[in-house]
Amino acid sequence: MMLETAGLRKAFGGVRATDGVALAVAAGEVRALIGPNGAGKTTLFNLLTGHLRPDAGSIRFQGREIAGRPPFDIWRHGLSRTFQIPAVFANLPVLDNVLVPILSATRRTLDVLGRPPRPARARAEALLARVELGGEAGKRAGALAYGDLKKLELAIALANEPRLLLLDEPTAGMAPAERQALMALVGAIARERGLTILFTEHDMDVVFTVAQRISVLHQGRLIAEGTPAEIRADARVQALYLGAS
Repeated sequence: MMLETAGLRKAFGGVRATDGVALAVAAGEVRALIGPNGAGKTTLFNLLTGHLRPDAGSIRFQGREIAGRPPFDIWRHGLSRTFQIPAVFANLPVLDNVLVPILSATRRTLDVLGRPPRPARARAEALLARVELGGEAGKRAGALAYGDLKKLELAIALANEPRLLLLDEPTAGMAPAERQALMALVGAIARERGLTILFTEHDMDVVFTVAQRISVLHQGRLIAEGTPAEIRADARVQALYLGAS
């Protein structure tokens, strides 16, 4: 398994945001994690990436226990993510936004202030081209259209050559056509690179089109897991989240 959690718990006061989550994601899989607002999806992502320390339970990534490890350590071992709100350096050029994590992965972040090594620059340019931003390299990141910001964040997340990519509501705020185009791009890149994808999403058209398997989180607990067809047919999921069929 690429990712396995067992008994994963995190509480905030009397609220258990994750309550004994046991999740297993196979290498090369595209898995959706769905559930209503407040179900615990972002908390789970923050636990997986080290932004939160679990109260109990384990997280194994490529067979290595990472629960409680700092985010930079987890990231350097090949687990990367995007956020609901694009996290970019708005005042830096688009190219530099990708150069920073490329250089950070080799502990040479300060090189961005001078003349970055040619191989690093070439990698950044190649990533931008792959996410369809090759012509925007010199533009200030904050001047990009919203859909292009999402593509830039995808390039940033790919900069450490991850094995597992977490996408937290990757199409939030986008028009329907943009959503499908972005997820088609994500799927193509995942196939090219042998990436494992775990993503959260509220657009069920995207979820049922893209995901190979779906896990459903409700009040911090996983209540269902299966193929898109199995999740569509699950009576409890219909009642709690999808609505009556």
